[in-house]
Amino acid sequence: MAEPTRWSRIVLAGVITGVVLVAFNRGGGEEKPPPRVAVVPSRIDIPSLGIKAPLMKLGVTNGAVELPPYEKPQTAGWVKDSVVPGDQGPAVILGHVDTKTAPAVFYKLKDMREGQAIKIMRSDGKVAQYRVDSVERVSKNEFPADKVYLEDGLRLITCGGEFDWDRHEYEDNLIVYATLVKT
Repeated sequence: MAEPTRWSRIVLAGVITGVVLVAFNRGGGEEKPPPRVAVVPSRIDIPSLGIKAPLMKLGVTNGAVELPPYEKPQTAGWVKDSVVPGDQGPAVILGHVDTKTAPAVFYKLKDMREGQAIKIMRSDGKVAQYRVDSVERVSKNEFPADKVYLEDGLRLITCGGEFDWDRHEYEDNLIVYATLVKT
């Protein structure tokens, strides 16, 4: 077998360098853009009620919306199948009214009044500001799903009304409807 020439070693070194650079996407090829990070809401502030609470993502399983864990009573949850607050469409946030031993994040929600402000901090640094339009208490058997999940605006939902001790749950939902003022 013939001994490698100087040029064949240079070509071989160039090929190896090219393979390594391509493997690390630095071989002069097109750079891939960094993956796009999805914007999520991170905190809810309701100044008139003294509420400042972190938000977590909630999913929908078999048509039922997940609830924030009872172990985190001061955390509210954004339904990730709804829009990000500040974007057009319905944005839905849930929180518990209480636990077996103490008030929870949305305990004071029943005191919301028309015109009060709600602020949602987002992971992109923007703040979505809403103005309360109305507050309603509805039977869980008559939940206005279309109004909550299809119409534009922010919806805050918690339990309300009388507590049914046999079923261990509240009979009603309290829903705050708010309109986006600015992002």
